[in-house]
Amino acid sequence: MSTKMTLNVAAMQEEFFSDTALIGIVSALPAYRFCWMMNETFDMNFVRDAESDICIQDTQKQEHYFPIYKYCAPLNGNKFLIYKLKHDKESLLPEVKQLDYLWMIQSNSPEQDAGEITNYLRGIPDVQLAQVIMPERLKNLNHLIV
Repeated sequence: MSTKMTLNVAAMQEEFFSDTALIGIVSALPAYRFCWMMNETFDMNFVRDAESDICIQDTQKQEHYFPIYKYCAPLNGNKFLIYKLKHDKESLLPEVKQLDYLWMIQSNSPEQDAGEITNYLRGIPDVQLAQVIMPERLKNLNHLIV
């Protein structure tokens, strides 16, 4: 007799997004250049993990890959992810398709950290917009789970 197991997506989302804050960013820079600039500006070391790239199929069964850049702070364990939200004309999160990047912060004080980072981002000439995004606003939040 087999037992059926179901994946509880709501519980998984709640666990993944606990102690997180999201920053939506508009910048015309390509992802590798944008992350290099973040590394230089914030003294971080964002690295792309190609195995973690998010793959989404569109209605024509074409695959679109959205890269993710990760950085884990060595002393305090804070985790930072930068998602590239656009590939060709597809968007990872259609509800915020005007954004180019999403920066996720996982820390003990994510709202405070997001506010500080957002203020710094607004002073960078290559960043046109930086704003804190409430996770409840995102319908396709499960696309961000890695």
